[in-house]
Amino acid sequence: MASAFIGVIVGAGFASGQEVLQYFTSFGHWGTAAAAVATALFAYLGMMLTRLGSRHRTGSHRDVIYRISGRHIGRIVDYVIIFTLFGVGVVMLAGAGSILDQQFGLPPAVGGLLMTVLVALTVMLDVERVVAMIGSITPLLVLALVAACGYSLFTMERGFDELAPVAEALPSSLPHWLVSAVNYVSFNVAVGAAMALVMGGAEEDERIASWGGLLGGAGIGVLILASHLALFSQVEAVAGYAMPMLSIIDGISPWLSTVMSFILFGMIFSTATSMFYAFIARFVALRTPAARRFGLATLAVGFVASFVGFTELVAFFYPLIGYLGLFLVGALLLAPITQARGERREAQLAASPAGVRG
Repeated sequence: MASAFIGVIVGAGFASGQEVLQYFTSFGHWGTAAAAVATALFAYLGMMLTRLGSRHRTGSHRDVIYRISGRHIGRIVDYVIIFTLFGVGVVMLAGAGSILDQQFGLPPAVGGLLMTVLVALTVMLDVERVVAMIGSITPLLVLALVAACGYSLFTMERGFDELAPVAEALPSSLPHWLVSAVNYVSFNVAVGAAMALVMGGAEEDERIASWGGLLGGAGIGVLILASHLALFSQVEAVAGYAMPMLSIIDGISPWLSTVMSFILFGMIFSTATSMFYAFIARFVALRTPAARRFGLATLAVGFVASFVGFTELVAFFYPLIGYLGLFLVGALLLAPITQARGERREAQLAASPAGVRG
C-alpha cells in the first residue's frame, strides 16, 4: 500500500523533475527546508487518508469527505477533488507526450494518444489489480532517483553555495519556500486523496492501512529530497529542460536515459490511471457499460485538453490546485476531532429514549 500510495502521487511532474525544480530547487538552500516540511506533512496526511478509507470501507471519496468536512465544506472539497482528478489526468497525458518528444523526437500527440489508450484499457480492471499495478512500478523509480542523486552529487563541479544564486533565479509560481512546501503538499493530497481513500477502503485492517499511508507519505518526502539535491547540484545544466531528471540520467548514459524514459512513462501511467479511475468512480459504478462509456468520453476530452502543453500545465494548474486543496488539508488535520465529536453524538443518540425507540 505504501508503494501504491507513492505511485499515485509521483506522476509526470515529480518523476520528470519539473515539479521539484519549480517548488523546491528554485528556492536554493531553503528548498531543502521545504522538503523537510513536506515530508512531515505527507507522512501525517497519508496516514489519515488511508486510515479513514479503511475505517469507513469506502469505494469512493465522496462519503468520507462529507463525513469529516460537513455538508457545506464537504461540497467544496468534493468539487476540488473532482476538478483535480480530471486536471491532473490531463497533465499526465501531456507528460507522456513530452517524454516521447524529448527522448525519441516523436510528436507529443503520439505519446498522449498511447497513454490515453493504455489508461482506457486499465480502468476497466478492479481496484485491487489497479493498486497492485501502480505499486509494482514504484521501486523502479526509487532506484532510478537514487542513482541520479548519487551521480549528480559525485560529479558536481561547484558547491551548493555557488549554485544557489543560479537556482534562485529559476521561475517559481510561489512567493516563499514555506508557502511552496505547504502548497505542494496540499496539491498532491488533493491529487491522491480519492485513490488513497479507495485503497484504504480495500484494506480491512485499519492498522495496516495507517502504516501504509504513513510510510508512503514519508517515502514521498525522501524522494523529494533526493530529487531536489540531484537537480540542485546540476541546476546549470538541467534548468531549460521539460524533463530535467531525464537530462541528468542522459548524462550518465544514453542507454540508461532510454530505460529512465520508460520508467517515467510507467509512473505517468500509474498516476493517470489512478486519476481517471477515481474520477469515473465518483460518478458511475465501475465495471458497468455506463462506466465504459463515461470513461471513454472522459479520456477523449482529456486527450484533446492535453495539447495545451506539459510545462505550461504544471506551472499554472498545480499551484492553483494547491491553494484549493487547503480545504481538504484542513479537513484532514481536524479529522480526529470531528470524528470523535461525531462518535460522541452517535453514542448520545443511541442512549437516548428516542434512539432506543428508533
